[in-house]
Amino acid sequence: MTAKVLVVDDILANVRLLEAKLTAEYFDVATAMNGVDALESVQRVKPDIVLLDVMMPGMDGVEVCRRIKDDPATHHVPVIMVTALDQPEDRVRGLEAGADDFLTKPVNDLALFCRVKSLVRLKMLTDELAARYGDNEDAWRSTQTKLSAELKAPGRILLVDNRGLLHDRIRASLGKRHDVVCVDDPQMAVIDAAEGAFELILINLDLDGYDGLRLCSQLRSLQRTRQIPIIIIVDPDDQPRMIRALDMGVNDYLARPVDRQELLARVNTQIRRWRFSTRLRDNVQQSIELSVTDPLTGLYNRRYLDSQVEVLVDNAANRGRPLSLLMLDVDYFKAVNDTYGHDAGDRVLRELANRIRKHIRAVDLGFRVGGEEFVIVLPETAADAGQLALERLQRELTRQFFLANNERLLITFSGGVAQLRAGEDEQSLVARADEAMYRAKQAGKNRVLMAT
Repeated sequence: MTAKVLVVDDILANVRLLEAKLTAEYFDVATAMNGVDALESVQRVKPDIVLLDVMMPGMDGVEVCRRIKDDPATHHVPVIMVTALDQPEDRVRGLEAGADDFLTKPVNDLALFCRVKSLVRLKMLTDELAARYGDNEDAWRSTQTKLSAELKAPGRILLVDNRGLLHDRIRASLGKRHDVVCVDDPQMAVIDAAEGAFELILINLDLDGYDGLRLCSQLRSLQRTRQIPIIIIVDPDDQPRMIRALDMGVNDYLARPVDRQELLARVNTQIRRWRFSTRLRDNVQQSIELSVTDPLTGLYNRRYLDSQVEVLVDNAANRGRPLSLLMLDVDYFKAVNDTYGHDAGDRVLRELANRIRKHIRAVDLGFRVGGEEFVIVLPETAADAGQLALERLQRELTRQFFLANNERLLITFSGGVAQLRAGEDEQSLVARADEAMYRAKQAGKNRVLMAT
């Protein structure tokens, strides 16, 4: 992967070392030698991530981090604080300033690339979600406010450890911030992860009597657990297994002994990433649904009818099975709008759509194709059965009164039924049902006629 990385350190040798390592992995690297230059570079370069040394003359790294996070234009940029091993208080100060993660000097290559890639992916999720709102800044700000509230909510974490070495420490470190569920049976852990609403899985890689890497592989192979972030806890010298775990899709690792601040930083990053991913998936799903759904009634729209009926017609023709299409149009609907207003008319249409959904089969498809015009497609259904179904639906729809402006209205509709003929295409099928519906209107309305 590639991304823009800003390296900030007042010692030239440290800057050049990190620059060389990151450039070798095809990252685009910019550098700064002090806090003031760092803030200017963040605005100018617009990096995807900032590697920030804590100890610098003048403005130190903690203050730089605080200013980056306080600026609405840059607060979403991930910041990794680079600290010395003997300065745990710097981590606490960094967390309070908004730092996303930590690296300790001397910087380990595996830790460097793992942390950078993890946070860059989080940044990309944020950018992609923002891009979906385009120029609608108000909608994006509203979403950011909701996300900020969501990110403050406790996360649900599954801890897998059958040696009893991590349970108390993890709970002590995370218990006030997150909900931790502990499991000592690796096989049950797979079931729990698939059925529970977990946002993160912590795995002790040194499980007693079970290969921790196999558990990671199982979780990554199952559809329901494939996307859940995984952090492994491993001995610092066990680098071969760290690399194998990361290669199979594990998101991050913690080396023993587990440092509380590092644990919080890693856990918070992965839970944020999970929630951003979930929001993005929901956003995409919603976009897909909006593209095929009528916003007023929730039925499918005309665009989806044009594509879906073609598929159903081809399937019915290839299998030699019947298919019927029903066309409905509300009678005297203009009078409803003129008398009671368009809000009342909209309520009538929504109620009509609800009743259509309630009285058709699961395999049937309902569409709103015009102002007060609806289509129902009935697979595996001949014309006579389709007419009976439409007449039954008509009785159900007109037996009850629609409520509009506290007045009860009797709503009727006219309908036409057409069965797919040999060699017929979807346009002809729709046209014949439409013609039958208009004949029903001309014959006095509130009736169903078969297409000729």
